[in-house]
Amino acid sequence: MAGFAVNYALMGSRYRVSFFHCEHNFGIPGLAVCCGVVLHAWTPQIQKLCDRVASSTLLDDRRDAVRALKSLSKKYRLEVGIQAMEHLIHVLQTDRSDSEIIGYALDTLYNVISNDLEEEEQEENLTKQVDDLGSQFTEIFIKQQENVTLLLTLVEEFDFHVRWPGVKLLTSLLKQQGPQVQQIILVSPMGVSRLMDLLADSREVIRNDGVLLLQQLTKSNAAIQKIVAFENAFERLLDIITEEGNSDGGIVVEDCLLLLQNLLKNNNSNQNFFKEGSYIQRMKPWFEVGDDNCGWSAQKVTNLHLMLQLVRVLVSPTNPPGATSSCQKAMFHCGLLQQLCTILMATVVPAVILTETINTVSEVIRGCQMNQDYFASVNAPSNPPRPAIVVLLMSMVNERQPFVLRCAVLYCFQCFLYKNQKGQGEIVSTLLPSTIDATGNSVSAGQLLCGGLFSTDSLSNWCAAVALAHALQENATLKEQLLRVQLATSIGNPPVSLLQQCTNILSQGSKVQTRVGLLMLLCTWLSNCSIAVTHFLHNPANIPFLTGQIAENLGEEEQLVQGLCALLLGISIYYNDNSLENYRKEKLKQLIEKRIGRENFIEKLGFISKHELYSRAAQKPQPSFSSPDHMMFDHEFTKLVKELEGVISKAIYKSSEEDKKEEEVKKTLEQHDNIVTHYKKVIREQDQELEELKQRINTLTSQNEQLQATVTQQVSQIQQHKDQYNLLKVQLGKDTQHHNSHSDTFQMNGIQMEEVSKLKEELEEWKSKHELLQGQLREKESVIEKLKSSHLEVGTTEQSSQTSKPGGLEHTNELQKELEMLRTQIQLQSAEISKLQIENQKLQATNTSADAVSGDSGATAANNSELEGQLEQEIKELKSEVKALSEEKESLKQHLDSSSSTVAILQDEKSKLQQEVAESKKEQDDLLVLLADQDQKLSALKIKLKDLGVPVEDEDDIESGDQGDEDEDGDEEEQD
Repeated sequence: MAGFAVNYALMGSRYRVSFFHCEHNFGIPGLAVCCGVVLHAWTPQIQKLCDRVASSTLLDDRRDAVRALKSLSKKYRLEVGIQAMEHLIHVLQTDRSDSEIIGYALDTLYNVISNDLEEEEQEENLTKQVDDLGSQFTEIFIKQQENVTLLLTLVEEFDFHVRWPGVKLLTSLLKQQGPQVQQIILVSPMGVSRLMDLLADSREVIRNDGVLLLQQLTKSNAAIQKIVAFENAFERLLDIITEEGNSDGGIVVEDCLLLLQNLLKNNNSNQNFFKEGSYIQRMKPWFEVGDDNCGWSAQKVTNLHLMLQLVRVLVSPTNPPGATSSCQKAMFHCGLLQQLCTILMATVVPAVILTETINTVSEVIRGCQMNQDYFASVNAPSNPPRPAIVVLLMSMVNERQPFVLRCAVLYCFQCFLYKNQKGQGEIVSTLLPSTIDATGNSVSAGQLLCGGLFSTDSLSNWCAAVALAHALQENATLKEQLLRVQLATSIGNPPVSLLQQCTNILSQGSKVQTRVGLLMLLCTWLSNCSIAVTHFLHNPANIPFLTGQIAENLGEEEQLVQGLCALLLGISIYYNDNSLENYRKEKLKQLIEKRIGRENFIEKLGFISKHELYSRAAQKPQPSFSSPDHMMFDHEFTKLVKELEGVISKAIYKSSEEDKKEEEVKKTLEQHDNIVTHYKKVIREQDQELEELKQRINTLTSQNEQLQATVTQQVSQIQQHKDQYNLLKVQLGKDTQHHNSHSDTFQMNGIQMEEVSKLKEELEEWKSKHELLQGQLREKESVIEKLKSSHLEVGTTEQSSQTSKPGGLEHTNELQKELEMLRTQIQLQSAEISKLQIENQKLQATNTSADAVSGDSGATAANNSELEGQLEQEIKELKSEVKALSEEKESLKQHLDSSSSTVAILQDEKSKLQQEVAESKKEQDDLLVLLADQDQKLSALKIKLKDLGVPVEDEDDIESGDQGDEDEDGDEEEQD
C-alpha cells in the first residue's frame, strides 16, 4: 500500500494519514497492524478520552468518556480502534457491575470491528481498506482467547443494554474471522449452549439477532452444527416460523430457514435427527398456499423458495441412499408430497416458485417407487383431466416457455423414470401401435416426445431425445419393444421406424445440439441390446455415415459429434452378435483400420470425456446450464460413457480369437449370473418365509407370555382367596365359642333363602323324575312279566324237552337278576331323596327359627359375613349332591336303555321259541295221549283220596283244572 493516501476529517480539522509497508506497535499488547499505519497528527480529543477511561477513578467520568468514544467510533473508526481498544477491553473486564458502561464499550467495539457502514459514509477508494480494517481489528481482538470467552459471559446477561450489543459484536467477529472464532467458542465450556439460550429470549430483537449469530456460527462447521441441533434448535426454529406466519412471515422466517439449511445441508447426522424427531411432518403447513393468493409479496416468494430448498436438502441425490429414501417415504406419508403436487398444478404461482417446486417434486420422487406411482396418478385440473406428466412435457417441448422451467421439467421426467421400470413401460407403451389413441382426442407422453424429437427447435430435440433415452435406461425389453414404433413421415410414403428416422435426421446435417441429443439417444438405445444393433446395422447407410464423420478433420464444435459417432460405432462393434455377415465384428474392425485408423478412432472417442461440458454434467443429476447453447450432455449419459469408453478401446484392438474367447466367457458369465439370480430368488423366498416364521414365533411368544402372566395372576388370586378363607374359618371357630348353636341360625339372609328355595325346586324336579322313572320301570316290569308268563306257558307244554332246550329259562333268570338290580338302584335313589328331604326339613326348621328370632338379628349382624362363607360351602355340598343325583339319573337312564335292549332281545327270542313250538307240535301229538291217560289216573287217585278223607289243596285242583282246560283246548285245536 505504499503511496496510498487518505484524507479524513475529525472535529472540524483535516489531517493527512500515510500508509506504507512497516510494522508498528501502538502500545496495545499483541497489536500489530499489517499494513503499518502511522499517523502524522493525533487527535487530541480521542487521546484525552482514552486517558479518562484509563485513569479516572469515578465511574461516571469513565462512562461519559466511553459514551464519547462510541459517538466517534463510526466516523473515526481507525483512530478509535487503534487508541481505545485496549481500554475498552479493560472496561469489559473491570466494570461489569455497571451495565450502562458495558453497553457503551460493546457498541464502540462493534462500530470499530464491523464493516456495516452506511454507503454515504464510504468512499469508493476506501472500500478495500475498510474490509481490511475489520478483519485486522477482529484478529487483534481474538488473539487473546479470553476476550471471546469474556464476550460469551456478557451475552449471558439478561440486561438488554448488555446482551444485545454483545450479540451484535460476536456476530461481527464471526463474519470477519469465522473459523478462528468458531474454534474458540467450540472449546469454551458450554459456549454453544449459552448462545442457544438467545432463541428463547422473549425480546424479539435479541431473538432475531440471535438467529443471525447462529447462522454465522454454524457455517461450514459440522461439529457446531451437531451441537446446535441437539440443543433443540429444530423445535425452537420451527416454533418461530409458525409464530411468524410460515411463508407469509417476514424476514425473520427467512433467517430461520437459512439457519435450518446450515444445520441440515451435507450433515447426515442432523438430517437423520430431523427425520426421527418427526419434524418433516411440521413442514407440510408451509406449503398450504392455495389458488386464491392474488398477490405474492417479494418476501413470501423468498420464504417459499427457501422452504422448497430445505425440502430438497433432505432428499438430495448426494445424500446417502438410505437417508434419502426414508425422508421420501416420510414426506409421502405425512402428505407433504401431495401438497407440493397441489402447488405444481396451481394456476396462480410465480414462475420462480413453480420452477423450484418442479425441482423439489423431482427429488422427492427420484428412485422411490411409492412416490413415483403417486406422481403418475396426479391429474391437472383441466377439462378433460390430463396427467401431470403430459402437462409438464407440453411445457418442455414448447419453445416459448422459459429455459429454466424447461430444464426443471426435464429433470422431473428423469427423476420419475429413475429406477422405475413400471413408469418406463407406461411411457414406451404410449408409442406402440396397439396403445395409440386412434381418435386423436388426447395427447400422450409418447406423442409429445416424438413431436419434440422432430421439431424445428434444437432445444426441444435435445430434451425429447434425453427424455426418451431415460425411458430406455437399463431396460433391454423396452429397447426391443421401441423397435416396433413406426412413424408416418408424409402422405403416400410408407412408414419408417423410429430408429431409421433418427439416423435420417442425423445424416441431414442439422444443428449440433440436435445431433448430440440424437446420438446420445442412439448410444443408450443400442447399448446392451444386440437386436437393436442388428436393426441399426441393417441400414447400409449408417456405417458409412459414421466412418465418414469420424474420418473428417472438422472444427472444435464438430469434435463432440465426432466423438459421439465413434462411441456409437464402438457400441455397434462391442454388442454385435455377428448375425449379419457383412457387418461382423472383425469386418467392422478392419473397416476402422482402413478408413480411420485405430489410434485416430481412440483419439476421437476421447473427445467426449475431455470436453468441459461433459465434466459439468457429470457433477450432479440436475441439468443446470447457464444458457441453452451449453446444454449438451446428460448426467446419466456421462455414466454410460465412463463405462463403455475403456471397454470399446480394448475391443478395437482385440483379435477374432480373443473375441471368441470373450464370447465364451460372456456365455459362462451369463450362465453363472442366471444361477446366481436363481439362488438369489430362492434365498429371497426363504428370507420371506423366515420373516413370516419369526413373526409367528414372536406373536406366539407374546401370547404365551400373556397367558403365563394371566395364570400367575390367577394362581396368586386363588392363593389369596385360600388364605382369606382359612382366616375366616379360624375367626368363625373363635366366634362359635361365644355364641350358642341357636344363634347361628340368625345369619340367614335373603340370598340364603333364595338358595334354599332353589334347592326345594331341584328336589321337586328330582321327585318328579323319580316318579317318572318308577312308572317306566313298572311298564318294563309288566312287559317282562308278560314275557315270563308266555315263556312259562311254553315251558309247561315242553316239560319233556326241558333238558334239551334250557335257553329260555336262562334268559328269564338273567332278566330277573337285572330286575333285582334295578330295584336296588331305585331303593338307593329313594334313600338319597329321603336324605335330601330330611336336609330340606332341617333348612325349613332353621328358616322358621330364624324368623322367630329375627328381632335379635341386629346384635349379630356383624357375624353375617363370616357365616356366609360356611353357608356357601354347605350350598356347594348340596349342589355337589344334586350333581351326584343327576349322575345317578344318567346311570338309571343307561340301565333303562339296557333293559329296553334286553326286552327287544327277549322278544326276538320269543319269536324264535314260537317257531320252535310250531316245530314241536308234531312231537306233542304223541305226548297228548300220555297226558290224557295221566289225567284220568290223577283224577281217579284224587277221588280215592277224597273218599279216604285225605284233604286235597284247592290250588292244585285249580291248577290241574286249568291244565286240563288247556289240554282240552289244545285237543280241540288239533281236531279243528
